Amino acid sequence: MTPPSVTEAEPRTGRASRSRLHRSAEFAAVQQRIAGMIPLLRESGAANDEAGRLVPAVEQALAESGVYRIVVPAELGGYEFSPVQIIDTIAALSHADASTGWAAMALQMESGFAGGWLGEAAVRRYFPADGEFATFAGQGGRFGSAVEVEGGYRLSGTWQFASGLHQASHIHTAALVEGTGEPRVFHLPKSSATLVDNWDVLGLRATGSIDYVIDDLFVPAEHTFSLTTRENVHGGTLYRLGLANLASLCHAAWAVGVGRRVLDEMKAYALQRSGTPQAAVDTDQFHAGYAEAEARFRAARALVYETWAANEAVIDRGELLDVDQETETRLALAHVTWAVEEVTTWVYRWAGTTALRDGTLQRLYRDVHAGTQHITSGPVVLQQCGRRLAGLAPDGQWVFLSLVDQ
Repeated sequence: MTPPSVTEAEPRTGRASRSRLHRSAEFAAVQQRIAGMIPLLRESGAANDEAGRLVPAVEQALAESGVYRIVVPAELGGYEFSPVQIIDTIAALSHADASTGWAAMALQMESGFAGGWLGEAAVRRYFPADGEFATFAGQGGRFGSAVEVEGGYRLSGTWQFASGLHQASHIHTAALVEGTGEPRVFHLPKSSATLVDNWDVLGLRATGSIDYVIDDLFVPAEHTFSLTTRENVHGGTLYRLGLANLASLCHAAWAVGVGRRVLDEMKAYALQRSGTPQAAVDTDQFHAGYAEAEARFRAARALVYETWAANEAVIDRGELLDVDQETETRLALAHVTWAVEEVTTWVYRWAGTTALRDGTLQRLYRDVHAGTQHITSGPVVLQQCGRRLAGLAPDGQWVFLSLVDQ
């Protein structure tokens, strides 16, 4: 597979497209390349899991497929997919292998953040017109500390959960500026950090979401942006969603893909077991339960697509999401994540010792339950959604992942 070049991507279009949502003409080609990778991704799931990172063949296939370009602005040579195109792409990768989908999700998302919100000097360095693009991984939810100095900041801290960091060339990481408390995102070469290879977890093992440490590193101001910015420097109105909403989009897409895979595996198991002595899958209880699981997942999936179709219409008009639309966006993520957890727990119960033993169903069970622990779909975010939806926060505004009364 030949890596897509900048000239094969959509051209550097300048600023004309910034007032509208960009829908990429490269979507079908990327989907076709992903379809060609599916056998490899499925076959490599167990090896990825054992290695604690994506195996080299998967790393190479992802890099060559162009998936790390899908949120990079078209004017920089990326694909700049629309939200629904992003959902379809991440879901396809996650259906093939949950860890692969998660790592790719993180890398394309954080690389896209850099392209949309960094200034001209930084993007010329990270996304050269005639060279290889940088890829970013790192932590945006846990904060380090930054001291403002002439020309930039001195950055220090310890961060966790850097999904995809093994594959990345650069780090994207958040810190609070001392004295002002402003949260900013900093971009730097991976070689500037000390990596701590400590990813010893229940599931999503192959994401390699390790810790890293940075000690008093100078980062030029032009290589940073405000964590809460909605003002994009490059690209169309996709980037006016802001970091938290784009993260919610990408994590919901992962849940959509993995949830479908869990039910597909259960269907295959049922077909295999049906007709054998005392097969639980031949009971009326299982039949009704499977129907309920399908309905629960499909309803949650439909809410994700409904929410993001509505969001696309808003940003296509050049508008920002209002507080209710942001609430619905966070709710859609929380709902699909926990619907998939419920479905997966039901599948585990009915798959018996097949799910207990090492294999695809066991790995899916572990991966889904690891995915539920992410801060973007945690219980506090859901509680704040309910407070707004119940009319109990009439003056609330979302600041990153917190609903703050104004």
